[in-house]
Amino acid sequence: MDAPAANSPHPWRWIPTLYFGQGLPYVAAMMLSVIMYKNLGVSNTDIALYTSWLYLPWVIKPLWSPIVDLLRTKRAWIVALQFVIGAALAAVALTVPGPDFFRSTLAVFWLLAFSSATHDIAADGFYLLALPAHQQAAFVGVRSTFFRLAMIAGQGGLVYLAGSLQESTGSVTQAWSLVFGALAVLFVLAAFYHLFVLPKPLADHAVTAAHFTKGYFSAFGSFFKKKEIGLALSYLLLYRLAESQLLKLSTPFLLDERSIGGLGLSTQQVGIFYGTIGVIALTVGGLIGGYIVSRRGLQRMLWPMIACMHLPNAVFILLAWIQPQNVLLVGGAIALEQLGYGFGFTAYMLFMMYVARGEHQTAHYAICTGFMALGMMLPGMAAGWIQEQLGYVTFFGWVMIATVPSLIVTAQLKIDPAFGKKEAPQGRA
Repeated sequence: MDAPAANSPHPWRWIPTLYFGQGLPYVAAMMLSVIMYKNLGVSNTDIALYTSWLYLPWVIKPLWSPIVDLLRTKRAWIVALQFVIGAALAAVALTVPGPDFFRSTLAVFWLLAFSSATHDIAADGFYLLALPAHQQAAFVGVRSTFFRLAMIAGQGGLVYLAGSLQESTGSVTQAWSLVFGALAVLFVLAAFYHLFVLPKPLADHAVTAAHFTKGYFSAFGSFFKKKEIGLALSYLLLYRLAESQLLKLSTPFLLDERSIGGLGLSTQQVGIFYGTIGVIALTVGGLIGGYIVSRRGLQRMLWPMIACMHLPNAVFILLAWIQPQNVLLVGGAIALEQLGYGFGFTAYMLFMMYVARGEHQTAHYAICTGFMALGMMLPGMAAGWIQEQLGYVTFFGWVMIATVPSLIVTAQLKIDPAFGKKEAPQGRA
C-alpha cells in the first residue's frame, strides 16, 4: 500500500475534485430529487417512499464491488462513470418537463444512483491505492470536507439557484431542467479533467481471468468471517436509524405551509439555512471530530460522539412545536443539529475503516457502505407515511425514540483503544 505511484501528481490536484465529484450525484439523487418533487407537488408519502428506493444501489453495491476491484483499473472506472453520470444528469434535465415526469425522472435517477454508487467504489479504492499510508491518514479530512462542500453546492447553491430561476422564468419545471443541465455539463468537464490529472498507481491493475472467480468469492467470504461481524453489522444498520427518518422529512418540513405544521420557508431560504449554513456546520463538526479522535482514539470518543449526533435532533421538536417566525432562529437551530451530526458521524466513518482493514479492503469498505445505505433506505421508506399519521411534532418525538437501538449496540462495541490515533499502527482485522 505504500508503493509510490507512477507519474503521480500532488494529491491536492485530484483529491478535492474527485470527492467533490463523488458528492454531487449523491446529493442530486438523495436530496435535490426530494426538493424538486416537493416543488412539483408530489406528496410527502410518495417522496419518502420512492426516493428512499434510490438508496438501493448503495445498499447492494457490495455485490459488484469485487468486479470493480478485479476488472480493469479503478482510474478507468472513475473516468468512464463520470461520463455516464453526466449523461444521466442531462437525461433528468430532458425528462423533467415531460407529461409523466415523476416516473421518467425516477427511472433516470435510478441510473444516476447506480452509476454514482459504482463511482464511490472506484474512488474509495483508488484513494487507497494512489496514496501511501501516511498520506491516506493526512487526507481523510480533505476528502470528507470536499464531499461536504459538494453538499453545500448541491443542497445550498443549486437549491437557491432553482428557487431564483423559478422566480425569473415563472416555471418550476424549466428551473429544475436548467439546474440539472448545468450539472451535466460540469460532470463532463470533470471527466475530461480526471482523464489527464489522476495518477496511475502501480498497484492499480486488473487481474487475470483465472483469478477472477476466486477473488470475487474470497472478498465476500473473508468479510463475513471477521471477528464479531454480527455486532459490527448491527452497529452499521442501527447507528443512523433516527437520522435516516429525520433526513427524509427535514426539508419537506421546512417547505410545508404553517397550516399543516411546517415552517413555510421558501426554496431559497431552505437553500441558505439548511443546504449552506447547515452543511458548513456539518463540515466543521466533522473536522473537529476527526481531530479529537486523532488525539484520543475512537474507543474513548464513541459515547461523546453518539450523544452529539442524537441529542441535537430535539431542535426539530421545538421548531415544529413553536413554529418560529424568525428565520435566523431556524437557521441557528439547523446549524446546531448539523454540527452535532457532523461530529457524531465521524465515529461511524472511522468504524467502517476499522472493520474494512486487511485484505480486500476496497471491497470490504464497499460492503460496509452498503450496510450503511441499507440502514438509511429501509427506515426512510416509511418515514413519510409515519409523519403524515403523526404530524410533525409527534414524528420528531418518534425520531428521538428511534435513537435507543443505536445506544444499545454502541454499549457492546469493543475497539482497539489505539485505533484512530495518529501514532497508531494500522494492523489487519
